[in-house]
Amino acid sequence: MRYTSQHFLKMKQQGKNIAVLTAYDASFASLMEKAGVEIILVGDSLGMVVQGNDSTIPVTIEDMIYHTQCVSRQTDKVLIMADLPFATTYNPEICYHNAARLLAEGGAQMVKIEGGAIMLETVGFLAQRSIPVCAHLGLLPQSVYRLGGYQVQGKSEQDAQQILEDALAMEAIGADMILLECVPADLAKKITQSVTVPVIGIGAGKDCDAQVLVSYDMLGMSLNGSPSFSHNFLADQTNSSSEVSIEKAFKAYVNSVKNREFPN
Repeated sequence: MRYTSQHFLKMKQQGKNIAVLTAYDASFASLMEKAGVEIILVGDSLGMVVQGNDSTIPVTIEDMIYHTQCVSRQTDKVLIMADLPFATTYNPEICYHNAARLLAEGGAQMVKIEGGAIMLETVGFLAQRSIPVCAHLGLLPQSVYRLGGYQVQGKSEQDAQQILEDALAMEAIGADMILLECVPADLAKKITQSVTVPVIGIGAGKDCDAQVLVSYDMLGMSLNGSPSFSHNFLADQTNSSSEVSIEKAFKAYVNSVKNREFPN
């Protein structure tokens, strides 16, 4: 039986941290589940780390369905969250169609949607039709051309207030989780304390309910280097006398998240 959003809601209430990683294939997904990862995000980051693009924008819904299928085939416990890629969420009906495909064809149990207030109607539309949704706020990679690059969001008081209001509105409309990317740690802490649903952080400080990293970043495999908030858990094994392995790196990440040692 796979984990559900209710399982993670209870973990938040109990103060237990949640370990999340990205995966795009069966082998990595299987190792992650064995290592104790609880949520696997099939991210449109595959456009950069797998396909070699300079952004996530070229990723299609067919790409996402294919990679979600790969992840779902060799796992039976983790919750699989799949990104809705660029230009697949532009109205509620189209978004519902694409989200339903990720669940029915891909094997996902939740979809992730980028965007704040403009996506409220769409998130509500999906929630009313029993599709679990994670709302992605802060840095939005699909909007990188408009944002002018991969930069921290919510630094001004006005921008921080808007992200907080978006998070509260997303919870109220039916979002099951919220992901905060590249926002100041104090803002992420405030949002985490203000909503009852689990908050996943990436580059958002240590006080979120969950942490996620791109697996290629935390293994030191990214084509263009890893972001400053990441950590190379594979390199940590180089001083050990035992055999170096990717599964051990995944286990070390899970333990660091659970023990609140990452991020530091």
